[in-house]
Amino acid sequence: MSEETPAKEATPAADKDAKPAAKPKKDKPPALEDKPFADFIQQDFLPALKKGIEEQGIPSVDLSFEKRNVNVVGFSQMPECWQVIGRWSSGYKQTREFNLYFFDENINGAKGFSYSESGSKPSTLESFRIDERKSDLNLLVFWTLQRLNAQKWLVRN
Repeated sequence: MSEETPAKEATPAADKDAKPAAKPKKDKPPALEDKPFADFIQQDFLPALKKGIEEQGIPSVDLSFEKRNVNVVGFSQMPECWQVIGRWSSGYKQTREFNLYFFDENINGAKGFSYSESGSKPSTLESFRIDERKSDLNLLVFWTLQRLNAQKWLVRN
């Protein structure tokens, strides 16, 4: 007769110590804002801003992204910085232009805003959303539209 060893039974204590099989994590695509700065601005921000401005009734806005000197009176000696530049004609041969400055080449870095009408140089450089810690595409578009609306360039009050 052969000796049989009793089968080891699972005990409740052993079940508590056993870790459930780890589920494989799904790779999340990187956020749009994690793209390199210039790629994000050109591929995502400019088209979204253009669409937002057009939805406000400005059909022919020209948006560009350039690295150049600050075009504000008294600031021409500052180093070049990346700028989103928007231009359109508002009728009666009047042109409107705004500049959104990215001083740190980062959407969460220092930003500025200026505007001008009829080809004149902007006279004021304003800080732009300096109190926000984290920006994303939707917030940048929203803030820019809000600033243009505050100038009464989008909707008349």
